[in-house]
Amino acid sequence: MPTSATPVSRITVLADSDTRWKWGALTGRRIAADARLDARLLRGRATPTPRQLAELGIAADSLREITAEEFLREADRGTCDVVILACVGGTVQAMLHGLARAWRGLERRPVVVTGYVGVVYEKLADGLLLRHGADVVLANSRHDAQRFRHTYAGVGADPSSVVESALPFLDGAPYEPYDPACGRPFTVTFAAQPSVPDSRADRTYLLERAALHAERHSDRQVLVKLRSKLGEHTTHIEEFPYTRLARRRPGGLPPNLSLVYGHMGEVLDRTDLLVTVSSTAAIEAMHRSIPTAVLTDLGVREPLGNHHFLGSGCLASWDMLDEGTLPRADADWLRDHGVAVPDPFRATRERVTELASADRLPPLTPYYTPRTATGYLPGILGRHHLDAKGEPAGPGSGPHRVREPGRAERAARAALRDTARAAYRHGVQRIAPVIRRMGDL
Repeated sequence: MPTSATPVSRITVLADSDTRWKWGALTGRRIAADARLDARLLRGRATPTPRQLAELGIAADSLREITAEEFLREADRGTCDVVILACVGGTVQAMLHGLARAWRGLERRPVVVTGYVGVVYEKLADGLLLRHGADVVLANSRHDAQRFRHTYAGVGADPSSVVESALPFLDGAPYEPYDPACGRPFTVTFAAQPSVPDSRADRTYLLERAALHAERHSDRQVLVKLRSKLGEHTTHIEEFPYTRLARRRPGGLPPNLSLVYGHMGEVLDRTDLLVTVSSTAAIEAMHRSIPTAVLTDLGVREPLGNHHFLGSGCLASWDMLDEGTLPRADADWLRDHGVAVPDPFRATRERVTELASADRLPPLTPYYTPRTATGYLPGILGRHHLDAKGEPAGPGSGPHRVREPGRAERAARAALRDTARAAYRHGVQRIAPVIRRMGDL
């Protein structure tokens, strides 16, 4: 990983899920490989579990679960050079307003960086405007950078914060074409997604086609790469986990098909064909020149996200894969979409270094304000207990008025929080789907 002289010695990453922690932490390493990295995991539905964090294998110098208010109180002390907001758009917007208040009048403040954890295929305007106000908004490709700047300019917002970059986890050894003499079977990996597609029928279909592929090619190994185990959450809610669908398959799964977890890079190390609907794993596989198939079986549709891969040369169906098709990505498409680009993080390092070296940075000024989004912004801020000025709402909730709990109180709160989280996850994964199905009767 390239390094360069930089005034950045300490980076704080606020993340609200395992995948966003991965993006934020690796982005931090790309900015300044030797900087201290402090992880702040936002308490909520998708807070990463210890198992998820261990699976990612990204070490932090400090790691703490935190609320939005606690994060802003910590930021008020100004203890880092760069803050990376690796969160959903609404949370980014709330933190921008909160940080603007916390740093008002400071001689020097941290540089604020944000962006997207993967392929941007939906809610482009909404997500971008919620991120506006950060010093740096990272675009994962030339294609995205052009769209981002056009969107900001279209509403009269300053587009200069957009910096062309790439996904920070594009890494790994280039793929070597499969050789039957290598001592292992040809391996097909289906990269599953928590919410794409979202119906039981479509997810059952995809699992069944993977199983049929394994049965038709008994000399191949088929892996279904899952993001999280039952009871865990990631960026999106998984209403119909493949683990449960697999248990219900008549006759069970073929012996050469396995459900696997673990680091995607390690799974790709043994993959000869990556299959997905629209997972960012496709970009990772293309980066390593692994044959990659973006499925068309359920249509090429915006809700699925596979329309993002139009022109890539990788759109294919399970029927085509059964017949032996091994799609190869188009070189021009790859370059335009942030893959196979030499030193794609140079512009990011230079921009952050320039900002971190400045004697003074202007105040954070998000596009959304009580004037521009009178009916939208209050709800976004309110979800994180902030008022219209970005200040903690309610008596006694200001950063200098909060009583620090004692050790026993913290332990009691942690136990109650764990119980509440378990109950919430049970409700989301078990009870809510039943209620929704009853509503369709």
